[in-house]
Amino acid sequence: MDAFQWLYSDIVKDHFTNPRNVYNPDEKFEADAEGIVGNIKCGDQMLFMLKIVDDVITDIRWKTYGCASAIASTSMLSESVKGMSIRKAYGIKPSDIAAKLGGLPDNKIHCSVLGDKALRAAIDQYLEKNDRAGEFKGEDAVVICTCLNITDKDIETAVKAGARNWQQLQEATKIGTVCGGCKEKAEELLHEFSHIYS
Repeated sequence: MDAFQWLYSDIVKDHFTNPRNVYNPDEKFEADAEGIVGNIKCGDQMLFMLKIVDDVITDIRWKTYGCASAIASTSMLSESVKGMSIRKAYGIKPSDIAAKLGGLPDNKIHCSVLGDKALRAAIDQYLEKNDRAGEFKGEDAVVICTCLNITDKDIETAVKAGARNWQQLQEATKIGTVCGGCKEKAEELLHEFSHIYS
C-alpha cells in the first residue's frame, strides 16, 4: 500500500477508482464519431466516442483495456475535453493530461498516450464524415529533429510502417544522422508508438 501511495497522486487514484464517462452499452450512447487505437494483444486498447455539435465536443464516452495509469489518464482527458472545440482538443498532449493528474511515474507515461491518439482518431473520423478530411493534419506535430525537420508524426508513420528499433527508424526517416541531439527523445517516441502499434 505504501508503494501505491508513493507512485500515484490522489487525483490519479480518484480517476482510477471512480473513472468518468466510461462507456456503458446499456445507456445507448449515440456517437457522432469513434476512434480506436492500440492492440488488445499487448493489453492496451482505447475506444473514444464523441458527440459533437458545431465543432464542440458536447459529450464523450470511452472504454479501455489497460492499467491504472491508462484508466486515470483517459478519465481525466474525457473530463478535460467536454465543452472544448475539436480543434483545441486535437492538440492535447499526454504531458497535458499527466500534469492535470499531478504527474505519473516515468515508467507509466506511455500509458497516457493512447487517449489523445484515440481522441484524434475520433475527430479525424468526424472530419472525414463531414467532407473535411485532413483539416487539422499536422497541427499537432512536434519537431523532434531540428536538423532535418522530422516530427513526432514522421516517427509515428515510420512505426506504423514497421520500424521497431533505432536503425529501422533511421532508415525510414534519416533522423539522428546529422547532430544526433534528438536521439533520446526520438527513442522515447519509438518506444511509445511501438507499444501502441505493435
